[in-house]
Amino acid sequence: MKFGIVRFPGSNCDADAYRAVTEGLGQEAEYLWHKSHDLAGVDVIILPGGFSYGDHLRAGAIARFSPIMKEVVEFAQGGGLTLGICNGFQILCEAHLLPGALVRNAGLRFRCHDVGLRVENADTSFTRDYEQGQRLRIPIAHAEGQYVAEPATLDELEAEGRVVFRYVDADGEPTAAANPNGSARNIAGIINAGGNVLGLMPHPERVALEVLGNLDGLGVFTSLLHTVQASATADGPAALAGVGP
Repeated sequence: MKFGIVRFPGSNCDADAYRAVTEGLGQEAEYLWHKSHDLAGVDVIILPGGFSYGDHLRAGAIARFSPIMKEVVEFAQGGGLTLGICNGFQILCEAHLLPGALVRNAGLRFRCHDVGLRVENADTSFTRDYEQGQRLRIPIAHAEGQYVAEPATLDELEAEGRVVFRYVDADGEPTAAANPNGSARNIAGIINAGGNVLGLMPHPERVALEVLGNLDGLGVFTSLLHTVQASATADGPAALAGVGP
């Protein structure tokens, strides 16, 4: 299985994602340069965190028009498994592969610390190795992580089980104090209607190796591996998308 990790000018979590795949998961990974049009036959695409193009205009706005994004959008629209982490989540929203937007944190301060997350949907290609309702400890590092969307969109995400991760306190409750950025309904990560595109603001790749003292993020990557393995003998893009919400 091969992961493709897109490198934009300003990406700074690409190496973390690479090591999560190669060392944490024991799988092949390849960097995909933002000017390329070749996805190198990858099974999964990761849009990593960082400050693509210096976050000029707004986070992810310019990266959305990178040459490689034409192929990324086609890959995702064809059912290809696509993971956007932090800045990658922002890019996915800018590219309209996910609904809503990420705006400046409530309080207008950069937040960099561990947060509590609750797995809201363990029946996806990205979370199948977690338990429903499982609480995780994952780091964040962002200034524009407040997820916003129209009320009707939020209701649709909730009704369809497309809110995958939610910020929670030590008791697993989505309180205001547990919300680091003011995101609507404490939303930390969402999935598309097809179940093959996930965006989340926390960084699972930063807690996917034993040496880091926390493996709470590894389940995102093992889930993807098991999804691709399970679909190896299946046919069609729906099977490649894996277990949908």
